[in-house]
Amino acid sequence: MARPDKYVGIDNDVNGGMTTIGKIIRDAWVFDLIDETETCEGWNFAGVDALLDKVNKEWDKYGCLVSHLPHELFERHQKFHGEAMEKARASGWSGEVETEDEK
Repeated sequence: MARPDKYVGIDNDVNGGMTTIGKIIRDAWVFDLIDETETCEGWNFAGVDALLDKVNKEWDKYGCLVSHLPHELFERHQKFHGEAMEKARASGWSGEVETEDEK
């Protein structure tokens, strides 16, 4: 099976969007780099990489730590990532895949 050349969109992503690209998109929402209604469906991976660069520059301002975010950004982070985890858990995601190499 050939690797897709376009992203399926966070709403169509595996594990309820609990993927690396899903995290990039949610972080981009936190930092208001893209509108929170933007799912990135149909984006090519160069576009996703460019978004990752922007997200990383924002995280660098805060030492890459959620605890260093200003209150407003912290609240946005909790909202977007919290809602995503609830939705993913409801669809069967447990987070174990992300930590299975730590056992």
